[in-house]
Order: sequence, then structure tokens, then C-alpha cells
Amino acid sequence: MIPSRLLASVLILAAPAAFAFDFKSVGPAPVILYDTPTTKGAKLYIAPRGMPLQVVIGYGDWVKVRDMSGELAWTEAKGLVARRNVVVSTPGAKVFAEPDDSSPVLMTADKGVVLELVDPSTIAWVRVRHRDGILGYVRSNDVWGL
Repeated sequence: MIPSRLLASVLILAAPAAFAFDFKSVGPAPVILYDTPTTKGAKLYIAPRGMPLQVVIGYGDWVKVRDMSGELAWTEAKGLVARRNVVVSTPGAKVFAEPDDSSPVLMTADKGVVLELVDPSTIAWVRVRHRDGILGYVRSNDVWGL
């Protein structure tokens, strides 16, 4: 019999992994988001190429996803890719040369700009790439999709 303290410790340590967010990005073609997991459902809107979406649950060939605004919808799983992107969630987010506010600013990104997630290794900063090739660091609280 496993001592109850040991079992409780294992469950507590395993909990964060069970609640980790699963993010995917819209693939090379835009996807339609529906209110139900069928093409016969009401079309809510079209998600553009590269847009990050949080996968809430899978249901056969369909996934229920959440977008940056918190809206829930269904889309076909085949339209999503594993490559991670983030979207700028604050107006005028600065992309720095290094993960430091005093380093040179490489660009300023408007709210809604999609950036490729290159390295999410730190809590405060993430390394990103703009589609124009600019590679730098943005504060993790300035983007959505982590």
C-alpha cells in the first residue's frame, strides 16, 4: 500500500502537466470556425493562416479551440499544425534584441500581429521571429498563445 503522503505528493507534482495548455497554429490555409463539430454547423468566422489557438478538447477529426478573445469554436484538426505562434495582445509591444528592457528595440508590434515562437525558455521573455525575419525577444505578458 502506498503511503498517503507519497500518493498526495505524486498527484500534486503531476497536476501541472495535466493542466498544461495545448496550443497549435492555423496551417498554411485559413480555417473555418464553427459552433458545432460539423461542417453543417453555423460558421462563426475564419481564422487566418498562422493564428494561434488553444486546443480545449478533441472529438474525432474535430477540435474545440479557444482564441485570444476567449471565444470557443470548433474546427477540423487537419487545418492546424504543431508549429507554435503567438499573437501580440497589447498595443505597441516592443521586440528587443536581448531579453532586457535596456537592450535595443528591434521593432514595435501592433496588437494582433502574429509572431513565430522560437524559444519559450524563460517565464518573463520569449524569443520570437516576425515574418519579415526580425528575431528578438518580447515580454511574455505582451503576447497570447503560451
